[in-house]
Amino acid sequence: MRMTGNTILITGGGSGIGRALAESFHRLGNQVIVSGRRLAALEEVTAANPGMAALELDVADPADVARFAAELVRRHPELDAVIHNAGIMKPEDATADDWGAGVAEATVATNLLGPIRLTAALLPHLRSRPRSAILTMSSGLAFVPLAATPAYSATKAAIHSWSMALRRQLKGTTTEVIEIAPPYVQTELMGAQQAADPRAMPLDAFISEVMTILTERPDAEEVIVERCRPLRFAAEEGRLATMFDTVNAMH
Repeated sequence: MRMTGNTILITGGGSGIGRALAESFHRLGNQVIVSGRRLAALEEVTAANPGMAALELDVADPADVARFAAELVRRHPELDAVIHNAGIMKPEDATADDWGAGVAEATVATNLLGPIRLTAALLPHLRSRPRSAILTMSSGLAFVPLAATPAYSATKAAIHSWSMALRRQLKGTTTEVIEIAPPYVQTELMGAQQAADPRAMPLDAFISEVMTILTERPDAEEVIVERCRPLRFAAEEGRLATMFDTVNAMH
């Protein structure tokens, strides 16, 4: 992926990893559009970064995805990169009497169907560009699941698989597919306590390493920071059961 001269959409760009990536790409001279459900958060980002644009999007709503994609291409016909960052992560307790599928359904709609639907809506445009990129956001938990968040872990495993398959289908076209797999990072994905958890990787350190990998390895298919490598390669190295116990003993 080239690092400058792009027009990049970043979903979930109002906070956390999405905002940090948006600001990093913005500083490099890219035109960045952030999207999300909370307009106030998006406006805060654009106010702090003159020249950045914002569009509301509920990525879990199929009708809104269709509306958004049409408006995005109309306003930004030079769009040539999409970072699918929007996501939710909620605990589930299968032993609770009132446990149901509600959390799982919402998680699948946002984390998996959202990127699939938005990619489907934007891919004809992206393939018309001289060069384009689709960046997906999986997780270290795609490779070693967290028992407390089974649906989240499952959607991220699905995103990894989908990214591999999409990359193979688009091989030889002008569109590349890059997967970013974060470890446990200091964001508010699961609440304010996560942002202050010393066990989590500092957000600025994660973003810095991601941008370095993208810069130094422009043909990278996966962006795996050092902190995430034990999770990413646990199965390949015969450590999956041990790593699964380790990850789940922490939570």
